[in-house]
Amino acid sequence: MTTVAYLGPAGTFTEEALWKFRDQGAFGQGEVTALPAESPSEALNLIRTGEAQFAVVAIENSVDGAVTSTTDALIEAPGVQIYDELELSISFAIMTRPGAQLTDVRRFSTHPVAQRQVRDWVANNIPQVSFTAASSNAAAAKAVADGEADVAAAPLRAADLFGLEVHAQGIADMATAQTRFIVVGPTGKPTPRTGKDRSFVVFDLPNEPGTLVGALQEFAFRGVNMSRIESRPTRKTARTYNFYVDLVGHIDDAPLAEALRNLWLRANSVTFLGSWPAAAGEEREKALAHDIARLEAATNWVKDAQEGR
Repeated sequence: MTTVAYLGPAGTFTEEALWKFRDQGAFGQGEVTALPAESPSEALNLIRTGEAQFAVVAIENSVDGAVTSTTDALIEAPGVQIYDELELSISFAIMTRPGAQLTDVRRFSTHPVAQRQVRDWVANNIPQVSFTAASSNAAAAKAVADGEADVAAAPLRAADLFGLEVHAQGIADMATAQTRFIVVGPTGKPTPRTGKDRSFVVFDLPNEPGTLVGALQEFAFRGVNMSRIESRPTRKTARTYNFYVDLVGHIDDAPLAEALRNLWLRANSVTFLGSWPAAAGEEREKALAHDIARLEAATNWVKDAQEGR
């Protein structure tokens, strides 16, 4: 039996992602039990306490960017690592208690990220509502069922779970909206290299001129592409920051491994959060100067020189 924590309650997009991961074999063989949590931080802490073997959390949305509650939770305490990812197309259903009319609703609830994805629809169809943030989209649906809100934007399944009436579905201001979800587990050996991989590191640097440029050049010099970079306060000292970087490639790729080695020499701290198959099939561009075979040849040349050959 494998227990997998996720942002609950039942009916969230995260739960949908969990079952897709299960079907893909991300949790190994055997039965999977879903354990709802109230936040990404709580879901990851369930791994650290041993109550769950894995957690599924959202890490990035194509409309709103990084899910900061997840990225912050990943480094709150040591002991976790990312092993897999997938992307879900995201759209919402608009739901109320049975018999309610959209012209009469006043209190609208959904997750803040979802609210930004349906803002135009709400403005055009229920402009009279005031917004109340929910911890998840399914929690917003539950709030409607409990009489704490009048209308919610949530996954269609939430309407069935909570006995709500659906007034519209497939709602998304941007039709191509997707959310990236990850599988997190205890720290261990990374998922095997596939050649189309993603890696994730978090680091902080000495507060000196040029340190960030120097750190990023370690990747640029070796042809390692950064698909995302952002900074977040360390929450330890004022005006100090952690840098979160998604890298195209696997730690077993010689250029990326060498770049991380040199980053470690430059940084105050580096946290490696895993290498795994990228959902979008990203692949490192094989510029001739940074081709892995060429790097191996260069290593052999140095060994020959050291040994007098």
